[in-house]
Amino acid sequence: MKFRVVIEFDPVVDSYSAICPELPGCASAGDTEDEARINIEEAIRLYLLPAEILLSPDAKLSEVTIG
Repeated sequence: MKFRVVIEFDPVVDSYSAICPELPGCASAGDTEDEARINIEEAIRLYLLPAEILLSPDAKLSEVTIG
């Protein structure tokens, strides 16, 4: 899977921010551009991990594959 990542330098805090526009709230940062890229890759992996969910006894759980 490929995701777009936006990395910007913030001179106020003297570090780089990284966001993934396709994943709301998925963001990270780093002291260098490379560190920010590595950190956003980890943030994306964590964002995409399945979350534990509680289901009522009559609920059905299924999966959908995209791509």
